[in-house]
Amino acid sequence: MSRIAYVNGRYVPHSEAGIHIEDRGYQFADGVYEVCEIARGNIMDMTRHLDRLGRSLGELKILWPMDRKALIAVIKEVVRRNRVHNGLVYLQVTRGVAKRDHVFPSVDTPPSIVITAKRTDPHASAARAAKGIKVITVPENRWERVDIKSIGLLPNVLARQEAKEQGAQEAWFVDPDGTVKEGAATNAWIVTKDGVLVTRPAESGILRGITRTTIFDVARKMGLKIEERGFSVDEARKAKEVFMTAATTVVMPIVAIDGESVANGHPGATTLSLREAFFDIAEKTPSC
Repeated sequence: MSRIAYVNGRYVPHSEAGIHIEDRGYQFADGVYEVCEIARGNIMDMTRHLDRLGRSLGELKILWPMDRKALIAVIKEVVRRNRVHNGLVYLQVTRGVAKRDHVFPSVDTPPSIVITAKRTDPHASAARAAKGIKVITVPENRWERVDIKSIGLLPNVLARQEAKEQGAQEAWFVDPDGTVKEGAATNAWIVTKDGVLVTRPAESGILRGITRTTIFDVARKMGLKIEERGFSVDEARKAKEVFMTAATTVVMPIVAIDGESVANGHPGATTLSLREAFFDIAEKTPSC
C-alpha cells in the first residue's frame, strides 16, 4: 500500500507530495513541527503535542493552519489512511508561500501544513532498549531559542551525523562549563546512586520534550524523585543509569558516552521500568 500525505488541504500519494519552491519553510526554515508516537493504535500525548505546537506558532507569530479540532481530525485521517498501528505522525507548519523576503509576508498569507505518518517496528525499538545506545558529546552551537520546536535543525543534523560516524546513535550538546544541555533530538537524564532522576530544567536552553514531561507523571506514579538541575558529562559518566527521552524513542537507555561505558555498560532497572510504564500512563488518543 502506498503512503498518503496531507498537504495544504489535500490527501495525496506520498511520492507526489510537494510544496511550492517559495514556501518560507523551504527558503528560510520559517516553520515549526511536531512528532507524535503512534503505539498500539493510539496517538500518544496528542494534547501536549498540540499545546506545544500552539506555543511554537505563537513564539514565531505564525497563524494556526486550521481549527484545533479540525487538525485533530486530519491527523487521525492521515494515520488511518496509512494504516499505522505503531509508528510516527509528523506535522509541519510554515509561514506559507510568498515572494522571497526576510520580513513577514502580508497577514492574509495562509500558513502551509504538511502531515505524514509512517510505520515503525516496536520490536526493533525494544531490542535497542534491551541493549542500550551510545552517545557522543559536541559543543553547544545552536541559537538560543531551542525552546521553540523550529524546523531549523542544521546543527542537530551535523551532530547526529558526527555521532553516526563515531558509531553512536545520539549526540549531546554541552555548554562550555561541561554541563549537558540535551540531545540532538532527545532530552538527557541520569539516575544518581541514590535513585534520583535528574534532568536539566526546561525554562530555557532546551526543548521541553513531551515525553520528558510525561516521564514526570510516570515517575510520580512509581514513587521516584526527580531533580530538575544541570549535570555535567563527568557526573553522567559516574551515574547509576543514563537515558534519553523523545517521542521517537520513548525512554532509551544510554550505555556509553564518548566511547566510554557508563552504568556498567548495561541498561538499568529504573530506566527499563520507566519505559515499561510509559504507555499505561501517557495520554492515549485512538487513531480511528
